[in-house]
Amino acid sequence: MTERGPEQPSDESALYVFAVCEAPDPAAFSGLPGVAAGEPLRRLPFGELAAIVQTVRAADFTDEVWQARMSDRDELERYARAHHDVVSAAAASCPTVPLPLATLYHGEARARQSLLDEATRFRAALERTAGHAEWGVKVYATAPPAPDPAPDPAPLRTENAAPRSRPAPGAGLAYLERKRGVQAQRERRHEDSLRVAEAVDSGFQDLAAAGRRLRLHTPGLEENGSLQVLNATYLVAKHRTTELEALTRTLRDTTGARIDVSGPWVPYSFVGEV
Repeated sequence: MTERGPEQPSDESALYVFAVCEAPDPAAFSGLPGVAAGEPLRRLPFGELAAIVQTVRAADFTDEVWQARMSDRDELERYARAHHDVVSAAAASCPTVPLPLATLYHGEARARQSLLDEATRFRAALERTAGHAEWGVKVYATAPPAPDPAPDPAPLRTENAAPRSRPAPGAGLAYLERKRGVQAQRERRHEDSLRVAEAVDSGFQDLAAAGRRLRLHTPGLEENGSLQVLNATYLVAKHRTTELEALTRTLRDTTGARIDVSGPWVPYSFVGEV
């Protein structure tokens, strides 16, 4: 949906679209700066729905400028936060479908027509997520121990050198046995971790209207020596928040795993491709 060109005259404007709503209250986002300081946020009606929009300089969102902004972590975070603040404010007042960061159109007429073309999909997403919030769930398990280091090899004896001590008979075999034991323990812990992940996911799936398992974070250990075994997000009815909190406590007790829950969030993960 984004209309962004390689280069735009510095005085040409574009329309930045944050979200689509059923009946947004302008007062909900009137004090927010959006992504263009000094330009007011406003509603753009199309059919029975409305978009939250803001006029921006087209030259600030060319492909070249936006790629440079994407490589600047602080700048990207600033825009992402501004975008999220507007979406969250709108969602607090009515059902809302967030649009991707930097969704732009060249003029209100083109924006309105493009949004109208997607009205059926927007309506389906609003019906699917109305009265629900997104919750993130991450599960961590204790990492298995590292194997013991290999025993020192038997030292070589030179012609004039005195013989040096050799490892005790059977040392190599004992090392191999320890290594096999560590490997077996590692496999058992891996299987246990998978069972924990499945149990937690199953519990939240039973409570949620929908759920998605996401790619695990980097396989490196956390500072406390734990390893992520589940990274998921769930769409939960707002009136079931207390049940979600109770379920989290129960799963922590029954699995013994570290379970981090974050939310409630605007249901970005469940609005579909819009």
